[in-house]
Amino acid sequence: MTIRAYRKDDREAVLALLRANTPEYFAPEEEQDLIRYLLHEAEYYFVLEAEGRIVASGGFNLLADKKEARISWDMVHPEGQGKGWGSALVRYRLQQMQAIPDRGTIVVRTSQLAWRFYERFGFRTKEVVKDYWAPGYDLYYMELV
Repeated sequence: MTIRAYRKDDREAVLALLRANTPEYFAPEEEQDLIRYLLHEAEYYFVLEAEGRIVASGGFNLLADKKEARISWDMVHPEGQGKGWGSALVRYRLQQMQAIPDRGTIVVRTSQLAWRFYERFGFRTKEVVKDYWAPGYDLYYMELV
């Protein structure tokens, strides 16, 4: 297993991860949001390679105005769920974020489908917004305690 920085030529593999997790974890309309993120908003985005291919991805952004480090776009191929790839990627990014001086609060915005996963790392739910991402996909705004 290797975690490395995202490259532009990883785009199709990352989109394939999203499609493999749609509609289980992501709404179909979120694909355009991910494309925009990868093209224009990704600051620190990573892929996890195992078994000779990209099997997980996720990133984080620093939001200076809110003094937040925000985890973004976590995805693990369904065949790899339960293998520790998602946990390894979260731990890697938490280490990266904690090393940034004056980074502020570490947050994740997820859904009702994944919030318990983040609780294992010390995140606590601060707000829930129904149908935020798309109908049936609620926002769980969580902070690292």
